[in-house]
Amino acid sequence: MKKSLIIYSTVDGQTKSICEDISKYSTNTSVDVLPISGDINLNEYKIVVIGASIRYGKYRKEVYEFINKNYEFLEAKESAFFSVNVVARKPEKNSPATNPYLIKFLNNVKWKPKKLAVFAGKIEYPKYKLIDKYAIKFIMWITKGPTDTSQSYEFTDWEKVEAFARDLNL
Repeated sequence: MKKSLIIYSTVDGQTKSICEDISKYSTNTSVDVLPISGDINLNEYKIVVIGASIRYGKYRKEVYEFINKNYEFLEAKESAFFSVNVVARKPEKNSPATNPYLIKFLNNVKWKPKKLAVFAGKIEYPKYKLIDKYAIKFIMWITKGPTDTSQSYEFTDWEKVEAFARDLNL
């Protein structure tokens, strides 16, 4: 039996939720879902999937550190990467070929994942601290997104997540 690893970097938890959802579609492997910042023995795994979210236009530093530290391992294994960002709510920016964050990321790392995906994230205004709430509201106003700070908005297309998970063949 193959063993697979799905690791995530998340700010508010949506990327972790997507990783957990992906793991449900495993048919022939044992799957571990872990935060990217933990101690992970990569030698145990045949497949590695990394999910990372965007906040204020950037992936967290830990994503780059993990990939740089484990580059050779990731290149040698079956690997995949997916990005979670609210920009992907727009049809013209919701694919690996059109999402500006994923394109920039791939240009900034040596690793070339075998499979890629982009998923729209979630805005949870009621959970945010004051500065984040209004910074995100301003970004949403500029990009013609939702600005009612009393609401949460989930943009994730769970059918798209399922299709990606099935394509991974975990």
